[in-house]
Amino acid sequence: MSAGADGAGVKSKMDTIGLYLKEAFKEPGCPICRVLEKFENEWIENVLYEHVNSPSVRKKFLESLGLCTYHAWRVRHVAASNPLYGPLGVGTIYEHMLRVYIESLEKGESVKRGKCHLCSLVEEKEMRTIEEVAQRFDYLIEAYEESEAILCSYHYDMLMERLRDRPELAGKLMEIHVRKLKNLHSTLRRYLDSFDYRSTYQPTKRDMESVPGSIEALKGRPIGINICRAKTRGKGKRFGFI
Repeated sequence: MSAGADGAGVKSKMDTIGLYLKEAFKEPGCPICRVLEKFENEWIENVLYEHVNSPSVRKKFLESLGLCTYHAWRVRHVAASNPLYGPLGVGTIYEHMLRVYIESLEKGESVKRGKCHLCSLVEEKEMRTIEEVAQRFDYLIEAYEESEAILCSYHYDMLMERLRDRPELAGKLMEIHVRKLKNLHSTLRRYLDSFDYRSTYQPTKRDMESVPGSIEALKGRPIGINICRAKTRGKGKRFGFI
């Protein structure tokens, strides 16, 4: 492994992590969001399948009185979507949370709501993933260019920051990314124009997907870290579902 100009390691060959990331870069939408979405869902599924009654996991839930609003509902959604989990596990967790809340009120104690444990885990995963992508981007950029993947605006900015000391690679990324966005915009315009009563054009599935595709390119996939990302930098506020 050779060192980059900023001291960050640059992978000299494609390893297991690189191969995993390359597959993510072949999918439509933001590849980094997809990695985080998979991580988020797998953590919830693991809790529901094996760790509902784990004291250490329950302690993490208690720190925020049952995770943040988004992740609490996400746990419920995952449980309801798979008969393997069902309502018992999520019900057991939130019976405990509700009992603690009632006890606090009866004692006249203030209810403590710390940071959501799953938010913290996903934030750490995001930082690691961005670093892993940056270290291997010499090898991932071709997959990005040839695929329908489009980094969301957040992850594009974060990756460009990591590549600031590799200007040639950063410039190539910007060129590819802007081209992808222009193609997306053209597809969206074609789809919107098809609603003109004079148009005889029949929209394709690709045309229709340009609407959610545009939202994803701007705001990322609907995962907790993106929904809560509008916390003002340096002001300590969060907006959205938290």
